[in-house]
Amino acid sequence: MALMPTHSATSPTSPLPPLTVGFDLDMTLIDSRPGIKATYEALAAETGAYIDADLAITRLGPPLEQELAFWFPEERVQEMCDRYREIYPTYAITPTRAMPGAREAIAAVRAAGGRAVVVTAKHEPNAKLHLAHLGIDPDAVVGWLWAEAKAEALREHGASVYVGDHVGDVRGARAAGALSVAVPTGPCDAAELREAGADVVLDDLTAFPAWLAGYCGTVAARA
Repeated sequence: MALMPTHSATSPTSPLPPLTVGFDLDMTLIDSRPGIKATYEALAAETGAYIDADLAITRLGPPLEQELAFWFPEERVQEMCDRYREIYPTYAITPTRAMPGAREAIAAVRAAGGRAVVVTAKHEPNAKLHLAHLGIDPDAVVGWLWAEAKAEALREHGASVYVGDHVGDVRGARAAGALSVAVPTGPCDAAELREAGADVVLDDLTAFPAWLAGYCGTVAARA
């Protein structure tokens, strides 16, 4: 079992801290590749620019600005980001599916008496559309945060665990002093996630409820 994050330590007589678990969105809770690909293709058709959508969806995680910088001149990147986000609901919401175990992972946090918070680099209104469409109902959704910047929201919500699929998610968890639980269901494999400092690497979210039960038991035993 991985070491507990320092801010979760309790004295023998102190009550257990409230459980809050943070989750990344793309390729952690949702498989947004079909919808994102469709949106890139629509943007390419509209602008006449070349975008290799198949390549772009293999490197999901970082902010949209980083990806569009490969396909547009610097002075047009922000304009294209704005347009992408504008047309995104039309093309991306319906094709997106929940990742295996996503709903069960949120339910496991609730069953343990905790709160589930989604912290993502995605445009927050679009993140909320995805979750509503798929019937995934976290306690809070915070967008526009990537890598270490995710620590801001994780600390604000008191998250002791952050679950993600990218090395940027590992960095965000570590910056927040949270336990990094990683799933190699996105662009980063298990070795990359461990090398980045993930405390726990699960095969996918279907393994999360059992892991969480063990984690909560360890916390209780140490309290």
